[in-house]
Amino acid sequence: MPTRRENRSTLITKMSGKLVTVREEHVILAIDAFEYQVLIPEFTRRRLQHQLGERISLHTIQYLEGNPMQGRLTPRWIGFLDAVEREFFDLFCSVDGVGVKKALRAMVRPVREVATAIEEQDHKSLASLPGIGAATAERIVAKLRRKVPKFALLVARDEPLTSRAEFDLVSETFEVLKSLGHSDTDARSLIDASLARKKKYKDVQDFLQAIYQEQQQ
Repeated sequence: MPTRRENRSTLITKMSGKLVTVREEHVILAIDAFEYQVLIPEFTRRRLQHQLGERISLHTIQYLEGNPMQGRLTPRWIGFLDAVEREFFDLFCSVDGVGVKKALRAMVRPVREVATAIEEQDHKSLASLPGIGAATAERIVAKLRRKVPKFALLVARDEPLTSRAEFDLVSETFEVLKSLGHSDTDARSLIDASLARKKKYKDVQDFLQAIYQEQQQ
């Protein structure tokens, strides 16, 4: 029996235009003479609902929804406010039994919170996400636990880490702190405390120096 298929790609990686509509599961983006429907998770919708009428950019994943055996494939786009969130979503979708639609429904919390729950093997929190349940939560932890620490470093603030270089710097510093003997939780706390001061760091050494200087104060 033919089955439905989801074929994800990043052929179109970014869309910029005027936000003309915000709905529960999608937004409408006006780009030149066209208007595009872009699916969004709940945590993204909450951040976009106050930007109606403004020009925004969404980092996108494109996928084909439908039954290829019957020739019924519909192109759809999923949008996020930064590339790191898009990367996490694609990883989340890779777990058996999840897929695009379930991941969209489940992502009601920010990426940082979901990634932290996975890293800490918090099956109860994951199972409480819409459409997940206990069995799927176990599969998510089993497959992703060692892949999500860098996503758990996303800082809870009004503006996301939009710079890939900034995100990579945070991730590299996290790994160095662990190699120096800090636990995952301790390393994350040290990084969060430094980033909360909204300083800019030119490299890992500069970041580490600031962290340890703050510890001595």
